Amino acid sequence: MRMEIQMLGTGSAFAKAFYNTNALVYAGGRTLLVDCGTTGPSALHRLGKPLSDIDAVLVTHIHADHIGGLEELAFQYRFKYNSRPVLYLAEALAAPLWEHSLRGGLEQDGFGSLEAYFDVRPLRPEEPRELLPGLTAELLATRHIPNKLSYSVLFNGTFFYSADMVFDPELLRQLVEERGVETIFHDCQLFAPGAVHACLPELLTLPDSLQERIYLMHYGDDQPGYIGRTGKMKFVDQHRIYSFPPGR
Repeated sequence: MRMEIQMLGTGSAFAKAFYNTNALVYAGGRTLLVDCGTTGPSALHRLGKPLSDIDAVLVTHIHADHIGGLEELAFQYRFKYNSRPVLYLAEALAAPLWEHSLRGGLEQDGFGSLEAYFDVRPLRPEEPRELLPGLTAELLATRHIPNKLSYSVLFNGTFFYSADMVFDPELLRQLVEERGVETIFHDCQLFAPGAVHACLPELLTLPDSLQERIYLMHYGDDQPGYIGRTGKMKFVDQHRIYSFPPGR
């Protein structure tokens, strides 16, 4: 199965030169938005992509750089397009997303729930699900903020997209050696220590066989100074379209 991914942004939560790390995944002639952070609507506008082009949204965890644009998306779909976009997320995230993040801005007479704005389709971790024609996704619980739910995504069994996660070399090894993962888009804090994100010094300790599969995202504004200093790993470029498997 073939998929394409285009990063709306590749920046950290505090980066100003790059948009939030959110992605568009294309498969079967349809489009999945992976997270919609505060800069998500602006990034879509810059690319000339109206919100109506989005067929579904997948939320990985509840931080503003991943869900801060959902209020605008919800309002536009409800009151401009008179529809509800499909929303995929871990079943355990649905209540916190509404109660702790979206309710304050979205709640009004007749619209008092997440379901009033979205066609909510809960996902169970470690159970692959077809989200678009030819695109399956499997949520994997990964460590980010202590005691806060966060999930990374395995697309089509071979493409691993870390939302935000701390350094976990054993998971990366298992994904490649035991599950056949070919490509990893990994969040990367460029300086140490990596408290809630894997940092570059940690990722550089991985063997070349893993580094060669890794593309780095979620970096800070100092990223240009690190070009050529990432071992076998490469930086993900925002707005560039990557195809997987390559060359097809």
